[in-house]
Amino acid sequence: MASQKPQRSPEEIEDIILRKILLVTLNDENAVSSDPRAVYLEMTAAEILSEGKSLLLSRDLMERVLIDRLSGDFPNSESPFNYLIGCYKRAHEEIKKIANMKDKTLRSEMESAAKQAKKLAVSYARIHLGNPELFSNGNATDTHSKIGFSLTSKSPLLPLVIAEVSSGVMLDGFGGNDLASGVDCPPGFLEEFFKDTDFETLEPILKALYEDLRGTVLKVSALGNFQQPLRALLYLVKLPVGAKCLVNHPWWIPKGVYLNGRVIEMTSILGPFFHVSALPDHSLFRSHPDVGQQCFSEASTRRPADLLSSFTTIKTVMNNLYDGLAEVLLCLLKNTEIRESVDPISSASSGMFVNLSAVMLRLCEPFLDANLTKRDKIDPNYVFYSNRLELRGLTALNATSEEVTEWINKHGPIATDDGQNRLLKSQEASSSSGEKGKYSFISECFFMTARVLNLGLLKAFSDFKHLVQDISRCEDTLATLKAMQEQTPSAQLQLDISRLEKEMELYSQEKFCYEAQILR
Repeated sequence: MASQKPQRSPEEIEDIILRKILLVTLNDENAVSSDPRAVYLEMTAAEILSEGKSLLLSRDLMERVLIDRLSGDFPNSESPFNYLIGCYKRAHEEIKKIANMKDKTLRSEMESAAKQAKKLAVSYARIHLGNPELFSNGNATDTHSKIGFSLTSKSPLLPLVIAEVSSGVMLDGFGGNDLASGVDCPPGFLEEFFKDTDFETLEPILKALYEDLRGTVLKVSALGNFQQPLRALLYLVKLPVGAKCLVNHPWWIPKGVYLNGRVIEMTSILGPFFHVSALPDHSLFRSHPDVGQQCFSEASTRRPADLLSSFTTIKTVMNNLYDGLAEVLLCLLKNTEIRESVDPISSASSGMFVNLSAVMLRLCEPFLDANLTKRDKIDPNYVFYSNRLELRGLTALNATSEEVTEWINKHGPIATDDGQNRLLKSQEASSSSGEKGKYSFISECFFMTARVLNLGLLKAFSDFKHLVQDISRCEDTLATLKAMQEQTPSAQLQLDISRLEKEMELYSQEKFCYEAQILR
């Protein structure tokens, strides 16, 4: 009869599980038979032996061993962050295996050990990302080449966030959805990473994360992949600490001597998201793919069905953008702790302001019903006393100059001294109300939207009107040149005709882009 295999003690089982999770060993005999990725911590083992302790891995030794693994210089080893992610994954898998153990006491002990390993992996991932130089002795750095991430960024956390928000979600496919292809975020890792952590610990991590996220949509057009970064942004601002870090970021509203609308649009965190558009822009800031070239090239010879398909495509992706940005702003505005920092009226290009107009209108939808049932919640005093928007310089009397003159003649001019006193009292009242006044979200949203529409949508309509006028003039000139060419042909006339035809092609592309995003 074959002899029974000797039963392992709980300590030996714990050692085996922790060696699998941490990929380390304290025994050179195990180093030969274990996973080839496992590292033999010879110096650590010698120290433990000198203390008269067992070389079996245990919960008491776990953190010490993990620190030595992260601090050591081992050839062909993973980067610190990738190693910690691997530890978390392996601990997650071991917990599923442990669940099948029949001995309840043993199962409970082993689950506790594996969960502690997960917790340590998350904790040291935070420490490493907040202090990258702390565990920088290894040969590998935290790059994304090993996990298939297609961007160069400082934060190795970004591909995990994008993978998390893309998992199980059907995106529309425009522009590709491959920012985190090949990346697998361990279940529960991000939730634990951002949970129960103080602001100071996560601030430097989120700062780098937001900067990298902004870079993923820089110069991305409506046909590019903005949806994965937008979902990642929404994921982060839904976290209380994420929203706070965003509005405290130096690039939330950039400051500087040479600050202007374009600088804010291109350097702020949200600016590049609002820059995503189908509308034409200056060549220095042109986004890719080029919407005009892809959808409306040779528009004069395109079938109406093809043009309609392009219009539908652009409308679909822009609505996705508007919905996502509206949700981001709503999350920020609902957070009473940070609302005073939220001021989205900082912009430059027509595309950005049209996007902002659409997003703000979406925020107003709940209280702008057809019957105006919530009209009373809009406080008109906001126009006079709000510190957020200076509207007094934009208003005028609802009267013609003749009516004003008639009123003055009828009532008489106000005495100078009395008028001066009234002015001073009015300024004092305005100052006092401005300091104490707190306005509802509805009032804030209504008047900010009104201002945005004035700066954005109306400006875009004006630009479109001028574009149509330019096209009309160009058509007239082109017709004249062609008539002249028929009567007295010349090489110069042909060059002018070719130049104007190219201009007409570009004008047509711009016109269709405006129609697709605004008028359809």
